[in-house]
Amino acid sequence: MKLLIHKSILALSSSIALNGNTATAWTSSLHQTQTTLISSSRASSSSSSLLFSSSSSTESAESLDASTSTSTSASEYDLSLFSPCKINLFLRIIRKRPDGFHDLASLFQTIGFGDMLHLKLLSSEDDDGDCDGDIFECNMEGVPTDKTNLVIRALDLVRSKTGNQDKFFKANLIKQVPAQAGLGGGSGNAAAAMWGANELLGNPATLEELVEWSGDLGSDITFFLSEGTAYCTGRGEIMTPVEPLQDGTKVCIVKPDIGLSTPEVFRALKYDELSTVDPEELLDTFMKNGAAGAGEDAYVNDLEQPAFDCIPELGALKEELKTVEGFDHVMMSGSGTSIFCIGEPKDWVAFEKDFSNRDGLNVFPAEFISRKKGVW
Repeated sequence: MKLLIHKSILALSSSIALNGNTATAWTSSLHQTQTTLISSSRASSSSSSLLFSSSSSTESAESLDASTSTSTSASEYDLSLFSPCKINLFLRIIRKRPDGFHDLASLFQTIGFGDMLHLKLLSSEDDDGDCDGDIFECNMEGVPTDKTNLVIRALDLVRSKTGNQDKFFKANLIKQVPAQAGLGGGSGNAAAAMWGANELLGNPATLEELVEWSGDLGSDITFFLSEGTAYCTGRGEIMTPVEPLQDGTKVCIVKPDIGLSTPEVFRALKYDELSTVDPEELLDTFMKNGAAGAGEDAYVNDLEQPAFDCIPELGALKEELKTVEGFDHVMMSGSGTSIFCIGEPKDWVAFEKDFSNRDGLNVFPAEFISRKKGVW
């Protein structure tokens, strides 16, 4: 299979000033990401937009590799937000509810692999300002750009909830996170859109209101308004913030091209084979020992076996990854089909050699990231 190791993710081509200050950037030896609020006549002078960051690898925007750029010029927009994805360090399915949804308990963690969302508040002075709706573009083929997309739905939601029905946005999503991966890419995009829209409207909503409203869009969106680590229950929309796990913890995402829809995995779920371990005990284990130090028994995903039943090759891939020296734990994320590996190969050359001849496999090295409350 072809091994795709992304050594630079969505870095902006230059540093951008925010009302005289330079926005900071999340970066590491494998990734460079940046979140920037561009000074404009429509941006509040008191606004600030920080980023999910790794304490071991945060540095100023000036240090970004200027040769790396996205296909969109950030200067065309008022706001550019990094939209990280997540992994589920454990995922317990508690029960099926009368409404057809499932109660779950899961520990979510953001990682430094994701997309970039550029936003602009349209006005009558803009070339696009005579439109009567949002403008949405995306670089990834197959991503819908109509009102079925979560980004547009998020903009609609914030506009409606804050009484700004006459305000519209131009959005450009530079996307790398694959669909049907169990990484919450679309949910993360929606959370970024909610945050960005509220920011450009002058922050009419509090963070607590955004969190409350996010449940109207989907189960995982609430999490992406957290600080980066959270214990989620209910459908996933009930979020309990916990102490962030160690920034910089290495993780490697391995994603086959083949995908699985969440409903397909749930249809294969055998309720009499679900784990019986108390999710509160699992949470306590991770909080005390961290991701690398948690025992193998702490890594529980009730959706893993049904996904493997649907695609047996996925289970075989997990077993193979478990043999790689340097990976402490290997498990499928969410409903799949991504498999995450805590740690990193001790021999990257051998790792590439072992996987490079296989078609249909993508590998994304990343690390745990977090942010301070109240900032992006």
